[in-house]
Amino acid sequence: MSAARRPLLTATAAGTLLCALWFVPSANASDAAPGAAAVRSGSTGPATGRLAETGGPDTTAYVLGGTGFLGVGAGFVALAMRRHGRAS
Repeated sequence: MSAARRPLLTATAAGTLLCALWFVPSANASDAAPGAAAVRSGSTGPATGRLAETGGPDTTAYVLGGTGFLGVGAGFVALAMRRHGRAS
């Protein structure tokens, strides 16, 4: 394998892992109130609870932090590519 393809393969593997983790479901989806006994409906009737409640925790800090780390990582990749081009 040529040395020029290693960064591309590493970036592809990292991107694939991040995309796979994006689709991992959260563990806090439930159809019952916290502490209440979960009642499952049979196949004849619809569930009475809502699985996706609105008004969850504020995730703004996580989104901003993740975006910041993504920007710093992209900057490091750009710097590495610039240094690599200069060394050749």
